[in-house]
Amino acid sequence: MTWLYFFNHEKEENTMETHCTNPMIHRAYDALKKLSADEETRQLAEMREKALKDEVSALDAARREGEKRGEKKSEKKALKKIALNLLSMGVLTVEQIARATDLTVAEVECLQHPDQADESV
Repeated sequence: MTWLYFFNHEKEENTMETHCTNPMIHRAYDALKKLSADEETRQLAEMREKALKDEVSALDAARREGEKRGEKKSEKKALKKIALNLLSMGVLTVEQIARATDLTVAEVECLQHPDQADESV
């Protein structure tokens, strides 16, 4: 309730200094006075707040991109395992396995000859 009073009466200097006993609100009021008094300080505070928000946004975007890459890598690994199973059955051609798994013909051929491939499953 005290914080609501602070937000509703923050411009009333005498009211805040005399009627409020909460030390946290006094600190908030002092910070507000300092920021309001100096245009350059206010601009610096706004720039810092924007930079912090931008950093959070960039980190969130990087996390989402990492998750997306991880999902693609897991999916690719699963498709290669399916292709290996199909190859071991010996019923389908390399082209048919590639079409069924969305792998390239070259990728399936690499699975067929793992000793020649650079990348393992």
